[in-house]
Amino acid sequence: MSDPQHRPWRGVLVATALPLRDDLTVDHDRYAEHCSWLVENGCDGVVPNGSLGEYQTLTPEERARVVETAVAAIGGARVMPGVAAYGSAEARRWAERAGEAGCASVMLLPPNAYRADERSVLAHYAEVARAGLPVVAYNNPIDTKVDLVPELLARLHGEGYVQGVKEFSGDVRRAYRLAELAPDLDLLVGADDVLLELAVAGAKGWVAGYPNALPAASVELYRAAVAGDLATALPLYRQLHPLLRWDSRVEFVQAIKLSMDIAGRYGGPVRPPRVPLLPDQEAEVRAATEKALAAGLAR
Repeated sequence: MSDPQHRPWRGVLVATALPLRDDLTVDHDRYAEHCSWLVENGCDGVVPNGSLGEYQTLTPEERARVVETAVAAIGGARVMPGVAAYGSAEARRWAERAGEAGCASVMLLPPNAYRADERSVLAHYAEVARAGLPVVAYNNPIDTKVDLVPELLARLHGEGYVQGVKEFSGDVRRAYRLAELAPDLDLLVGADDVLLELAVAGAKGWVAGYPNALPAASVELYRAAVAGDLATALPLYRQLHPLLRWDSRVEFVQAIKLSMDIAGRYGGPVRPPRVPLLPDQEAEVRAATEKALAAGLAR
């Protein structure tokens, strides 16, 4: 296992949206440009092949090349790819390929082909940890129906299988329980609309969706929040929260991609086809995004 003092998953890592051409092939040039643009605007790294990265619909060749493209654009220390797969052996192989590409860590969902029990979850993370890269668990009980509760995460960390967790349950109270049970496990904000609350609770990073559209403003908000600078963080949070919050997964993704359209940073259609927002929802997101852009927050 790598040096425990080197924790490349800390800071603002963007769960990158993936630009596709009209024929639904990956636009790797635009993706490289997007990764570079994010880092130039203050983000610490990227998380390719996550949910926003359409990884479940990519061919193995596309998925591998997405990681290689990110590494070539910004360096492997800044790239933490998602290695989720239906089986533990396949997930371990993706982790091994990430290491071969030069990545310094990986992010891993629990088994997602079925509702896994605790024994299966432990075996899954143990297998992927064999690849030798630090693993950040991704707790997304909303979609996977497998909840990595604090007690289970403490056990995974105690066994040396995970070094951090992207916490997407939305339950801020878990931060304090994790601090009690596994104080050395790094908590990463996973849901954008509880950023401030988890930052104040001691989060060490943010695996973020919304910086795809407004990186500079998002980084400013994160830095102020973790520093306890509420005089800076609260006004920014109030302004951005209409964009950060989500009422369903589809609306959350649509908000990000709509904002990227407005900002001129999104490179093509998405797969599967877009499900439109309701007119009042689109108007709210567009108005809030244009307000942020007009204030110069995207610079």
